[in-house]
Amino acid sequence: MTADLAALLLRLALGVIFVMHGYKHGFGPKGLTGTTTWFADLGLRPARFHAAASTYLEIAAGVALLVGLFTPAAAAVGIGIMATAFMTVHRANGFFITKEGYEYVVLVATALTVLSMMGPGSWSLDHAFGLDRSGWQWGVGAFVLGALSTAGLLITSWRPHPPTD
Repeated sequence: MTADLAALLLRLALGVIFVMHGYKHGFGPKGLTGTTTWFADLGLRPARFHAAASTYLEIAAGVALLVGLFTPAAAAVGIGIMATAFMTVHRANGFFITKEGYEYVVLVATALTVLSMMGPGSWSLDHAFGLDRSGWQWGVGAFVLGALSTAGLLITSWRPHPPTD
């Protein structure tokens, strides 16, 4: 029961984070237009596509985590988003989030990896449908899939602006 409760709490926290973050990207004060402008400034091309994809993938992954459905796949999506944020926004700023550093994205990606290892718990749709999977292989698989998706995105779509002095 303790592990099931821990998995549920982890899924709920991560699910809310992703739903709210995705909602802000697409429907917040500046909406998809603001996110498109920001992504263009980061060097993501085509910016509107990536803004929309980020919005809907974050919301979908968040909902899947909330209900515990396809948990390792949802975690892989979240890990990919965090790895992309690490590379495009936070890496150059050092560790601390107070300076837009990478501590938050590393923590979230780690939590998603751990959730994939421990499984969604018995209070999940994965369990209800007989899809619950756990073990180190699922955590490593989610991490590798997220990292590879980020690598593909960066290779094909990231064209950062050269630094200006």
